[in-house]
Amino acid sequence: MNRFNDIRQWATDRNLIEGSSTDKQFLKLIEETGEIAQGLAKNRPVEVYDGIGDVVVVLTILAAQCGMSIEDCIEHAWNEIKDRKGRMIDGVFVKEADLA
Repeated sequence: MNRFNDIRQWATDRNLIEGSSTDKQFLKLIEETGEIAQGLAKNRPVEVYDGIGDVVVVLTILAAQCGMSIEDCIEHAWNEIKDRKGRMIDGVFVKEADLA
């Protein structure tokens, strides 16, 4: 059993997947993302660490609510980016297709 399965079971036990809405889960995602931003802004690495973990938990639940698995979402994203080329511009990676 992997940690994503643990998260899904935890969420199922608390009725978060069936008993909540994707709208509410998305709002929770924004809240947790804000905690990351606050941690970065205030140079508090522990808050960033916790916030990143919380975002992964929320995304795992949101994926399950949408009938998807977070593992499949990650795999899809990896397949989209693994061969992507581009360059850094002002500290941001810009994919080749957007440079034209």
